[in-house]
Amino acid sequence: MSVQGQFYIAFLLLVFGMAFLLRGLLLGRHLRVLLIVLLSALTTASFVYAIVAHQADQTTAYYNSFARAWELLLGALAGALVHHVRWPMWLRTVVSVVALAAILSCGAFIDGVAEFPGPWALVPVGATILLILSAANRAADPHLARTNGRMPLPNRLLATKPFVSLGAMAYSLYLWHWPLLIFWLAYSGHTQANLAEGAGVLLVSGVLAWLTTRYIEDPLRLRATSSAKKAKATVPLGTRLRRPTIVLGLVVTLLGGALTAASVTWREHIAVQRANGEELTGLSPRDYPGARALIDHAKVPKLPMRPTVLEAKDDLPQSTTDNCISDFADPSLRECAFGSKTATRTIAVAGGSHAEHWITALDLLGRLYGFKVVTYLKMGCPLSAERAPRIPGSGELYPQCFDWVQAAMREIVSDRPDFVFTTVTRPRDAQPGDVMPDVYLPIWQAFAESGVKVLGMRDTPWLVRNGEPFFPSDCLADGGDATTCGMPRALVLDNVNPAADLTKRFPMMGMIDMSNALCRDDYCRAAEGNILIYRDSHHLSATYVRSMAPELGRRIGALTGWWP
Repeated sequence: MSVQGQFYIAFLLLVFGMAFLLRGLLLGRHLRVLLIVLLSALTTASFVYAIVAHQADQTTAYYNSFARAWELLLGALAGALVHHVRWPMWLRTVVSVVALAAILSCGAFIDGVAEFPGPWALVPVGATILLILSAANRAADPHLARTNGRMPLPNRLLATKPFVSLGAMAYSLYLWHWPLLIFWLAYSGHTQANLAEGAGVLLVSGVLAWLTTRYIEDPLRLRATSSAKKAKATVPLGTRLRRPTIVLGLVVTLLGGALTAASVTWREHIAVQRANGEELTGLSPRDYPGARALIDHAKVPKLPMRPTVLEAKDDLPQSTTDNCISDFADPSLRECAFGSKTATRTIAVAGGSHAEHWITALDLLGRLYGFKVVTYLKMGCPLSAERAPRIPGSGELYPQCFDWVQAAMREIVSDRPDFVFTTVTRPRDAQPGDVMPDVYLPIWQAFAESGVKVLGMRDTPWLVRNGEPFFPSDCLADGGDATTCGMPRALVLDNVNPAADLTKRFPMMGMIDMSNALCRDDYCRAAEGNILIYRDSHHLSATYVRSMAPELGRRIGALTGWWP
């Protein structure tokens, strides 16, 4: 609607500007030709710009005035050419039928939110222009105009009184339906309206549109005759300002103020949700399938990636925001609970941040299937018997990690969880692929001797380029795409899980390998299913982990036997 208002102003400026610049020239009939040439150039430029902008950033292009201008300019161009159109009746009939069919069906086959203002917008816009031309050209021929029934059937149908009345209140209907739809979706919590809800919104919108057209638009638009105006000038002001007019003015003012306040409040609400990371938890699984695009081959609509490159670093698991993980300088054990906190069945998540970033999915599964998730976490400290470990990345000695692991092991064995969830592999140093470190074996042996069952998670691929940590979000911010900002799978993962054979030696261990939910057969992309996979070079975004919850649930259910 804002683009439409801008168009009216810009078009008036264009006409007056042409009149001013050409005021000294006697163009006569050539003025129309000049206008058509100018409109054609502007329409073409806007359409080309829309295609380029749509490919670069569809969301921004959707609200870009010049990217949408061609849709309105095409109508102006058709108006300038309509008197030169001479189509035989059979052609007008074919055109009108095809155009009406395209208009009625495009909503079902074209996702306007994702495809406009790109080339697909040409379908409804072009069909509307053709439908108008198929009937409007009869006005250029007075003989056709006087001939009854010379319009094609679709045009005659649209010229009947019910459709004309509907067209008369189309603008009010347009203004009412969108806020009603948005408020209904916000109230119901649905991501889209079903058939009954959509019909209800249209029905209420139609009633409100009729009322506002009848009692607000028409009284404001209609004017008395000039004689009546002169007579009215002698009537006292108090008589002219009748109560209905005052009431209608107040209603319009209050309604405008309420809608403005609601708009500001809604924007503030969204801003707060984004700042707290809450908005990402409410993304539609249909629009943002994430890992389901790989696992279940879910359809991926063309939408902006989330989290954005600016949101990525803050897309953290709740355990981080709740300070449930000890930092590098903190030797303490911090125990937190997630999932169903009153459940008797328990899964303990133990180790470093690569065990921690699965908390987002485990919390969802715990609440769904009725188990508690407790944490024993320390940054950069996977469960290991290594006495002089080093901090990943910096290579600095990290002796505190060994002491912390010993304390965590004692606590876990004492607490007797049903299962311990931890990582069982690491990336190779300066070589492609991953490995199961020998220093992990004493940990599995200790758990086996204590009768503690283990869910061993294959570690997340670590992204490295030219010997340095590689951040997909930075690559995307620099203009890369999901493919160029990823890397070949063979560089980060072995063909077979290096820890797969541990189950033969330790029967109480169950292995989980989610690599196929992160990477394709030969490549690990930066994003899948419209969701950014990594928040840095090797930690998963909480939003992507959330999309893996169904698949992780299937794996854990099969290993624990707690659910089918």
